[in-house]
Amino acid sequence: MENKENNLGEKYLPVGSVVRLKGAEKRLMIIGFCVNADNNENWDYSGCLYPEGLLSSDQIAVFDHSQISEVYYKGLVDDEEKEFKKNLNDYLASQENVVANNNVNKSDENKEE
Repeated sequence: MENKENNLGEKYLPVGSVVRLKGAEKRLMIIGFCVNADNNENWDYSGCLYPEGLLSSDQIAVFDHSQISEVYYKGLVDDEEKEFKKNLNDYLASQENVVANNNVNKSDENKEE
């Protein structure tokens, strides 16, 4: 019997987590974070088919946390992963502040015109 969690928990599941996306038949294993795709679109995760694994570089899936419907397995969480997750979240928060400040500055410039 498969172990399924319907509660996704915090954003950025560990590498090695196995998930199913909404509307998908196959499961994916998370292999990376914060992916910038060819079209300059940013995604929360990269993944490969499970259980097949990464067969070729053109078969990497990119997806966002909000697209996950089920978590079948949560990857290893140890001190190294916790430190990485803290650094990742700190970096992402700093980037959100930069974007917010840029939007405020643009808004102020538009008011002056």
